[in-house]
Amino acid sequence: MPEHSILLLEDEPLILMDLEFAAEDKGCRAYCASGIEAAMKHLEEAEIDVAVLDVTLKGRENCVPVAEELDRRGIPYLLHSGDLNRADETVRNLGAKHLPKPADSDVVIETALGILKETTSA
Repeated sequence: MPEHSILLLEDEPLILMDLEFAAEDKGCRAYCASGIEAAMKHLEEAEIDVAVLDVTLKGRENCVPVAEELDRRGIPYLLHSGDLNRADETVRNLGAKHLPKPADSDVVIETALGILKETTSA
């Protein structure tokens, strides 16, 4: 049985696959989504412990609706993006830790799990 469940929101298939493998290597159950609709469905159907969110998604979507739902549920998350500098004020005001791309998938997952540990031990 996986120790933690992690939501991975990433629109680049290769990055998503790398993150999924890294999460599974750390003993996590990975729930993968490439858009808002799929991510929200995972939040409804699974018990998510922590999330990694790409900020800018395809089709002019961004992670804000998912981040706001995670905040509402008290689920910690990590912003993993190469363009946070260009993101709008709403994204910058989310207050989540940011790990810029490119970043090693193992580091991304370790950072997310570290955020989870910080919030559960606080």
